[in-house]
Amino acid sequence: MFERFDTRDVAVNGTVIRCRVGGSGPALLLLHGHPQSHVMWHRVAPTLAEKFSVVCADLRGYGDSARPGASPHHAAYSKRTMAQDMADLMTSLGHQQFRLAAHDRGARVAHRLLLDHPDRVQRAMLLDIAPTLAMYEQTTEAFAKAYWHWFFLIQPAPLPERLIDADPAAYIRDVMGRRHAGLAAFAPEALQEYLRCIAIPGTATAICEDYRASAGIDLEHDRADRAKSHKITVPLRVLWGAEGAVGRCFPVLDLWREAATDVSGKALDCGHYIAEEQPAKLLEEMGEFFAI
Repeated sequence: MFERFDTRDVAVNGTVIRCRVGGSGPALLLLHGHPQSHVMWHRVAPTLAEKFSVVCADLRGYGDSARPGASPHHAAYSKRTMAQDMADLMTSLGHQQFRLAAHDRGARVAHRLLLDHPDRVQRAMLLDIAPTLAMYEQTTEAFAKAYWHWFFLIQPAPLPERLIDADPAAYIRDVMGRRHAGLAAFAPEALQEYLRCIAIPGTATAICEDYRASAGIDLEHDRADRAKSHKITVPLRVLWGAEGAVGRCFPVLDLWREAATDVSGKALDCGHYIAEEQPAKLLEEMGEFFAI
């Protein structure tokens, strides 16, 4: 995987971010979801690198990026802080403006990046999420059952950390394997990377702090933006899995049209892990959207 990419550790915003960099052309930042790493892009990044300068980054707390500890109000893992990581990373790599594609947790970081740094991102694609505030405010029984980990991970420390650390491999298999495509969706070498990284000391704390931030300080930031009618203004493309919980439980396009001024999107024939379940279709969508 990533044979023609360089691996870099970049010090930014008081932490260290691991990234893979490859290709040439307009800059394109790719952000992963939970409980994965930048490796989730391995089926699409090499093709994208034929036309773009691709940066695949590990979010703080994930992959091989640094793992800051717990902090008051979980601010070290607020999406504002994590978005600043990525803005600073792209500056360090020489990209003042860039395109952005992000999945799951990375897409929540991308949402905040689009709001806090609107001059940096030219256009963005978000995969299989609705806005965080809307998802919490409109939680149903069906969503709570499907996304049980949202409510498990935000419990006070050290309960969820202790349970994850007791068998981190089981956590990966349960969270990822119980979705639509099961574990068969993942290349063996990619799955081994996810298993390796979940076992790195400090990962359980980082994951929990990420989700605690989303249920606390991130909602405060989102409500402040809503009160000011602060919306995403760059072109936004939203894709979701037709077999995933997000599309079943929420009116995805309607919610994003409340949060952004220029939105298009549709469901793809897959579950949650679009880049690994439908890489060819995703490449088609990205090629059309990011070529402009």
